[in-house]
Amino acid sequence: MTAPALPPEQRLDMPRQAVDGTRAPRVGGWRNTLSVFLARILVAAGSVALTAFGVHEMYRVLATDGVTSLQWLFLALFAVNFTWISFAGCQAVVGFIALLAPAPRRLRRPVGGALPGIRTAVLFPVYCERPGRVAASIGAIARGLAAVAPDRFAVFVLSDTNRPDAWVEEEVVYSGLVRESDPRCPVYYRHRRRNTERKAGNIADWVMRWGGGYEAMAVLDADSVMAPETLVEMARRIESDPGLGLLQTAPAVWRAESLYGRMQQFANRCYGPVVTRGLAAWHGRDGNFWGHNAIIRTCAFAAAARLPELRGRPPFGGHVLSHDFIEAALLRRAGYGIRLDADLAGSFEEAPPALQDVIVRDRRWCQGNLQHARFLLAQGLVLPSRLHLLSGIMAYLSSPLWLMLVVVGLVLAAQALVGQPGYFAGPSLFPVWPVFDSERAVELFLFSTAILLAPKAMGVVVVLLDARQRRTFGGSFRLIGGALAETVLSALYAPVMMIAQSRLVAEVLSGRDSGWKPQRRDDGRVPFAAALKAHRLQIAAGAGLGALAFQLNPDLLLWLAPVSGGLISAGVLEWASGSARLGSALRRAGLLLTPEEGPARPAILTEVERHAGFRENFPAAPALQRLADDAALRQWHLAQLPGGAVDPAFDAEALVARAKAELAGDLTALQHWLTPSEAIALLHDTERVAGLQTARRAA
Repeated sequence: MTAPALPPEQRLDMPRQAVDGTRAPRVGGWRNTLSVFLARILVAAGSVALTAFGVHEMYRVLATDGVTSLQWLFLALFAVNFTWISFAGCQAVVGFIALLAPAPRRLRRPVGGALPGIRTAVLFPVYCERPGRVAASIGAIARGLAAVAPDRFAVFVLSDTNRPDAWVEEEVVYSGLVRESDPRCPVYYRHRRRNTERKAGNIADWVMRWGGGYEAMAVLDADSVMAPETLVEMARRIESDPGLGLLQTAPAVWRAESLYGRMQQFANRCYGPVVTRGLAAWHGRDGNFWGHNAIIRTCAFAAAARLPELRGRPPFGGHVLSHDFIEAALLRRAGYGIRLDADLAGSFEEAPPALQDVIVRDRRWCQGNLQHARFLLAQGLVLPSRLHLLSGIMAYLSSPLWLMLVVVGLVLAAQALVGQPGYFAGPSLFPVWPVFDSERAVELFLFSTAILLAPKAMGVVVVLLDARQRRTFGGSFRLIGGALAETVLSALYAPVMMIAQSRLVAEVLSGRDSGWKPQRRDDGRVPFAAALKAHRLQIAAGAGLGALAFQLNPDLLLWLAPVSGGLISAGVLEWASGSARLGSALRRAGLLLTPEEGPARPAILTEVERHAGFRENFPAAPALQRLADDAALRQWHLAQLPGGAVDPAFDAEALVARAKAELAGDLTALQHWLTPSEAIALLHDTERVAGLQTARRAA
C-alpha cells in the first residue's frame, strides 16, 4: 500500500479537569449582545408568568372546598411539569420571532469568502458500525473538501470497534478509502484496541496524538453527513473569532424510511428551526454541545475539556457517559464562547429507525444525563451551563413526574367520584372530600394543550409564510396534513415513551449500568408477536387504566383516553414504528414530506447515495479471505498494532501459509469450523494456530 494508515503524530497535552474549578475570564474579551439578554428576559419572564398562571388556576380547580394533602402533592407535581412545558414553549416563541424578524445588519454573519487559513481535522468516531455505509459519507465529504478547500482538511476514521470480525471488515473497507483518497484531503484510519471512556476517550486519544497538527477539529458521528461548503464556512467562522471555542450546527434528519423515522424527520425539519433559533437566541455565546456536527478549537479543547473521573462506581461514578454537555461547560468555564449557528445549512444526521432503537439509545443518554446531577453545583460553571445540565436531566425526569401526576390525579378522581373520604383534617369528625371545579379544569387542560402544541403550530406557520419552503414540503395541504398526522401519532407514542423512560430512570437509580451497545441504522422491523410481548405490561396497564376509569365514570375515560389508548396500542405502535412499508405509504400520500426528498435535495446527499453499494455489509468470511490473500492489505493491517510496527519475530507470511496448509487451505471454509474471532486470531497468535491445528486433527 502506498498510502499510510496514519500521519506522523503531533502530540498535544490534555490534562484531566477537576469537577470544581475557577471560572476564567472571557477569552478575547467577547460579550453577549443586547438581543441575547432580551431573549433571556423573554424566556425567563414568560416561563415564570405562564407557570404562575397555570399553578394558580390549578389551585383554584382543587381549592373549591379546601385542599387535601394529596391535592397539594398533585399541585406540586403539576407545577414542575407545567414549568417544563412553559420553558419549552417560551423558547419556541423566541425562535418564532427570530425567524420572522430579520436580524439587524450588525448581527448578520457573513457566509462565504476566502478559504480559511487554519487546518481542520474531520473526525468520524465509529463503534461496530457498518463500514460500507459510513465509507459512502466519508468518501463524499473528503472528495468535496479536496475540491473546494485543498490542503485545508484531513479526515480521520477513529475506530473503537471491539469485535475482531467487524474490525477486519472495517479495515477491508477503509483501507480502500485511505489508498484512494486525494492527498489534498487525505483519509486516515486508526483502530483503538482499548476503548476506555468510550467516545470521549476516542476523541481525547486523537487530540493527544495528532491534535498538535490541526487548529480545529470537526466532530461528526458515524451517521453524520456535512456539506463540504458548510465545513469550510465553519472553519472560517471559528478562525475569525479567537474567543470562540466551539461552534455547533443544527443537524437535519435525513434518509428515514420507517414510520417512526419519518415522524422524527418531519418534526425535525418542520418544527426544528423554531426550536433551534430560540435556543440560539438565548444561548448567545453560553451555548451547548450536542456531541457531533460541530467544530472545536483544538488547543482550547485540549487545555480545558478533558473529562474528570467521578468517584464511585457506575452508573453515577466512573467515566462521564454523556460527555458533550460537560465538555461544553468546561470550555465555557475556561472562558471560551460556545455558539449555536442555526443559519448553517448542510448539516445532516440520521434518526433511529424504530421505537425500540430510541429506547436503547435513551437508556445510555438517560444514565449520562442523570449523572450530570453531580455537576449541577460544581464551582466555576456559568449559569447557562447549569441550565443546560438541568434541562438534560429534566428530559428524562419529566417522564416519571408525568406518570406520578397521572397516578395521583387518578386517585383524586376516584376519591371524588366514588365518594370515599380522603383525609381527616385534624381532630375533626368530618372528612375532607376532594372536590374539583370541572369547568375551570377543562379550560386549564385546553390552555396546557395549547402550550404543548404551540411550537408545532409556529413551525407550520413559518413554512406556510415562505412560498419556496412551502413547496419543498409538498404544498400547504400536504404540509398541514403531515403536521396533523405527526401530532396524532406523537400523542399516541407519548405515553409509551413515558412508561419506557420512567423504567429507564428507575434502572439508573437502582444502580444498573447501561453498557455500550451499537445502534441500528437501517432496518427497524420488529415482529408483531415480539412487539406485543415486549409491551405486554404497558398494554395491561392501559387496559386496566381504561377499565377503572370507565367503572368510575365514563367522562373520566374520555380524559384519560390519550394515555390509556396509547398504552393499549403499545405493541401495535412498536411494530408500526419500524415499518418501512407504512413510511412509504405516507410518502406516496404526500404526508411527512421533507425538503431533502424533493428537487431541493443538497448535492452532498445525492453524492452519498451515488455510492449506495457501500451500504451493504461485507460478510466476515470474504473479508478474512481478502486479508489472508492480499499481502499488502495484511501488512497494512499488522501496522495498526500498538506502536504502529510489526513484531520482528512475527512471520506473517509463514503463519498464513501454515494456516492454509493445515486448516483446509481456505479461511472462508474455516468459518464453518471457527468463529470469526478465532479466525482472525490466526493472524496474530502462533500458539493459537498450533492449538487449533491439534484440535483440527483430533476432530
